[in-house]
Amino acid sequence: MSESSTPIESAEDEHRRVAGISAPDLLSEARRLDAADPLAHHLDAFADAPGVAAYLDGNSLGRPLRDLPEKVGTFIREDWGTRLIRSWDEQWMALPMQLGDRIAEVALGAAAGQTVVADSTSVLLYKLMRAAVAARPGRDEIVIEAGNFPTDRFIAAGVAKETGATLRWVEPDEVAGVTASDVAAVVSERTALVVLSHVDYRSGALADMPAITSVVHDAGALMLWDLCHSVGVVPMQLDEWGVDLAVGCTYKYLNGGPGSPAFAYLRAEHHGAVTQPIHGWWSASDIFAMGPEYAPVGGIRQLLSGTPPVMSMLAMQGMLDLIADAGMPAVRAKSISLTDFAVRAYDELLAPLGVRLLTTRDAAHRGGHITIGHDSFQQVTQRLWAEGIIPDFRFPDGIRLGLSPLSTSHEETLRGVLAVRDALTA
Repeated sequence: MSESSTPIESAEDEHRRVAGISAPDLLSEARRLDAADPLAHHLDAFADAPGVAAYLDGNSLGRPLRDLPEKVGTFIREDWGTRLIRSWDEQWMALPMQLGDRIAEVALGAAAGQTVVADSTSVLLYKLMRAAVAARPGRDEIVIEAGNFPTDRFIAAGVAKETGATLRWVEPDEVAGVTASDVAAVVSERTALVVLSHVDYRSGALADMPAITSVVHDAGALMLWDLCHSVGVVPMQLDEWGVDLAVGCTYKYLNGGPGSPAFAYLRAEHHGAVTQPIHGWWSASDIFAMGPEYAPVGGIRQLLSGTPPVMSMLAMQGMLDLIADAGMPAVRAKSISLTDFAVRAYDELLAPLGVRLLTTRDAAHRGGHITIGHDSFQQVTQRLWAEGIIPDFRFPDGIRLGLSPLSTSHEETLRGVLAVRDALTA
């Protein structure tokens, strides 16, 4: 976001406001961090949002890139408008696999041929959960965190009902998040599948993916990770860490736009052994044979079912290029800097007002957002939105500050925290 497009007080005025609550150096620190930020030049790649003074919800919906309207226009005029149905043969048929490989290369630490873009997060979670349970005959338990995102829990419950399995719940510390010891306490020879989120959607707690995956494998079970709140902001090595299955959305830190399709990762060694249950024509061995019986294709295309949403795959492609240019280690470093600064601003501006920190202070165990709590935050969020300050509210009393590294500055982060302070003291 262009700094010049966002309204802000003069340095003198804002210094006076900050000084009034015993944090006179916060604004200077924010500007120092922004001046030293090696990724600062990426801010201008994102479209301006008139009337928005601070957008702190990139962990729910990423901002569009500035050049996206032209890219969409070119697609409509040329790929669709001129090439028409010929574009299927020329480029679109392979796009789900090609884009999956690009996500794997840029953000997942995974080799080609194991990731595909298709469907929604919910549909892909169902496909992989159902397939994983079937791939472990004789085991009748699914392990999932009690506080996991509702879709994950609801789908796990549905799969358990369909297969006669039992749900076993992991109940970790709400701030620290799930640990390897938490998982070790509930897995057994009856466990078929463990389903966990890499980053907790509430607290932002970052799970130890390699350690937990190892615990699950020691029990003989399969491990499915939900990457929705970590892909594009937290580096990972799915191949090296032995992950079996993973699903992630593309509209948060990958900036694919509202409702953009999700992706699924299936480790190469499971191809053919783990078979998904929705037998659509796109996963048939010969997609145009129109034969009387379903014969699945080998490889990652087997996770497809119906015609992929090609237009909805456009927006994320430019963001993947930006992430590749920056490199995930640098993205993670900027993310830690932003969340560390947000915690510092919380300490100085919000803690004295009775606001609770619902996220760990340990950056090594934190994803890309922090969560703060106060009984009045539902009403505060409504006021903030009306003033062009956009975090999000999570029931019952939490505000999440989602700090997407390539589109968010430290100064914008401070602007948001100051607005929360003002709303509480008005």
